[in-house]
Amino acid sequence: MKNKQIFFTDIHKAELLEVDVRDIKENEVLAETEYTVVSGGTERANLLATKNTGQRFPKSLGYCGVGRVLAVGSAVTGIAVGDRVLIYHGKHAKYNIRPEADVTKVKDDTVPSLDAAFVIIASMGLGGVRKLEIELGESAMVMGQGLLGIFATQFCRLNGANPVIAADLNPARRALALQLGADYAFDPSAPNFVEQVKEATGGRGVCATVEVTGVSAAMKQALKCAAPMGRISLLGCTRVSDCAVDYYTQVHRPGVKLIGAHNFVRPKFESYPHHWTHQDDCKAILDMISAGRLQVAPIVSRVVSPVDAPEIYNQLCDDPAFPIGTVFDWREIK
Repeated sequence: MKNKQIFFTDIHKAELLEVDVRDIKENEVLAETEYTVVSGGTERANLLATKNTGQRFPKSLGYCGVGRVLAVGSAVTGIAVGDRVLIYHGKHAKYNIRPEADVTKVKDDTVPSLDAAFVIIASMGLGGVRKLEIELGESAMVMGQGLLGIFATQFCRLNGANPVIAADLNPARRALALQLGADYAFDPSAPNFVEQVKEATGGRGVCATVEVTGVSAAMKQALKCAAPMGRISLLGCTRVSDCAVDYYTQVHRPGVKLIGAHNFVRPKFESYPHHWTHQDDCKAILDMISAGRLQVAPIVSRVVSPVDAPEIYNQLCDDPAFPIGTVFDWREIK
C-alpha cells in the first residue's frame, strides 16, 4: 500500500511525497488519517533547522491528528478496527502507524473529528498549566497565544484563575484570547506592558505564568511581572538561550519558581496530582469538549489540502501572522 506524506526535504522546503506503508508490528495500530494540525512553532523551527532541532533532512512531523483504525497488531488489546483515535506523534500523512500507547480512542461520537484533531496539542498546554498548581482566585498569565497558548488560556480560566491575562504581539490572537475567556489581552511590545499587568493584578503581579513563546525577551517580562512566590511554567521550547537573568533579585529573593514543562516530562503510566499522563489528559480534554467546557471551533483558522503543503510551509516560514489553527484534511487524498 502506498502512502502520501509531507516531508521537509531541505531548509524552507516542504513536499508531499509518496512512500510505502510498512507492515505493522504486534503492538502497533494502522490508522487512516482524517485531519492533522500544524504545530507552527515546532514545525517552523524544524523546517528552518534552528537550534535544538534535528539538523538533518529529510524529516517528517505532524504529531497531532485524528483518524480511523484500519488494522491492529496481534498484541493490541484496547483498540479495534473501526475505532476513531487520536494519533500522537504520527506524521502529516494519509496513513499512520503508531504503538498502541500512542493512540487514544475517541469514545464520544458527538465530538467532531476537526475538534478532536487539536486534542493532543491542547494536552501539552494543559500539562503546562497543571504544573502551576493554580489555586482558585489566583492571577494567571499566558505569554504567547499560539496553539499551546490559546488552550492554556482556556485551561487557566477553567482552573479558577482570576484574572486571566493573555499576552501576544498579534492583535487578532489577543482578540481570540478575549473571546475564549481571557479577562485582559495585552501587547508585550507596549512600553508599559509590565505596568498594565501589575495594574490588572492590583499591583501584586502574576501568581502563575505560562511562558509559551520560548523567546528570551518574554521570559524576562514574565519575571518582571511575577508576584512574590509566583510560579512560571516554561512550556515553550527555547531555541535561543540568551536570557540574562538576575537570579538573586528576580528569582531567589522573591521566591519565584521556574518549572520545566516540556511535554515529555510526564508520568508514563499513572497520573498523580498536577502531573497527568498523556492519555489521561487527552481523555479529560475530550470530555471537556463533549461537555461544552472547552472551545475548539473558534481556533480553527482554515482547513487545507495536503497538496498545498509547499505553499503552506512557505507561509509558515515567512509570515509572522501565520494562522494558528491550520489543519490538513487527508480524507480526499488517494
